Amino acid sequence: MNSPEINIQIDRDRAQRLGISTGQIGLEIRTALYGKEISKYKQDEDEYPIMLRYAKVTRDNIDALVNLQITYRDMNSGQLRSIPLSTVAKIDYSSTFAGIKRLDQKRVITVYSNVLSGFSANDIVPIIKSKVKSFPLHEGTNIKLTGEQEDQQETAVFLMKAMIIALGAIFFILITQFSSVSKSLIILSEVIFSIVGVLLGVMIFQMDLVIMMTGLGVVALGGIVVRNGILIVEFIDVKKKEGLPTRRAIIEGGKTRITPVILTATATMLGLVPLAVGMNINFVTLFTELNPHIYFGGDNVAFWGPLAWSIIFGLSFATFLTLMFVPALYELDYTMKLKMQKRKNLKRIKALKK
Repeated sequence: MNSPEINIQIDRDRAQRLGISTGQIGLEIRTALYGKEISKYKQDEDEYPIMLRYAKVTRDNIDALVNLQITYRDMNSGQLRSIPLSTVAKIDYSSTFAGIKRLDQKRVITVYSNVLSGFSANDIVPIIKSKVKSFPLHEGTNIKLTGEQEDQQETAVFLMKAMIIALGAIFFILITQFSSVSKSLIILSEVIFSIVGVLLGVMIFQMDLVIMMTGLGVVALGGIVVRNGILIVEFIDVKKKEGLPTRRAIIEGGKTRITPVILTATATMLGLVPLAVGMNINFVTLFTELNPHIYFGGDNVAFWGPLAWSIIFGLSFATFLTLMFVPALYELDYTMKLKMQKRKNLKRIKALKK
């Protein structure tokens, strides 16, 4: 209640006796203050409206507004009359809200605050939610957390859709390459290993889980870790085509591909370390003064650090499990298919005997 307001109170009974409606009174006041388009001025292809209203000096004068002459046709007798505004209305001075914000046609009051250093919004939100439960509310009033929390939810939904689309595209490519749903699922299982690795790394090192950048790191991992699985599965298939038994081909594939898998994963992780720790080098002074001015930290590590650490955690964990679980899952898949084939053969033999 900190904004001054002028209320025009219309005497409806008197206006009715004089044969004028509240709509006519309001239209005259609006025309005087805000203007009314009476014609248009056209210049070349442009048109400019011609507005009729009081001059600014008169509009800002309350006495002139009170003495505003309203010309109308009497609804009772049909005669043309002219009366001052003060005859049918009076002016009151009051105060009102500076502005009313609405969302979905509902009034909204926004309460916001900064978060002190050493804390994050995720630390404060659970406390606010617990306090809100005991806060007395009027009927039709509710409390909703927006701002950063709303942005996090929208980001999480977007990243989830991106992850599903990425996995779908990878799955389609794997099926076209291997012509096998089971092998494609074995390779895609590494994505789950990488997500587990990211969560474990964040919990062990007690890092903040940044929804946007950590989510982007997980989506990027979906394409990185799958490559290691393709290397192993494809090499096993090559060995089987050469005539090796399945189990021997799995052993040979694991032994032969362990080196390139570890080397490529290690190279990727080492390449992300400078980004994760925020290593900065001034290349201009490096060549001009032979002083690179190396320092760690800065604003860029706050932005890119979560992305780099999520890829490092997920890739290290997924690479370790890839070398163990992918050959094991390949063997399990082969054993299950072999058992199913034996059952089909037994059923065919029984059907032939009958």
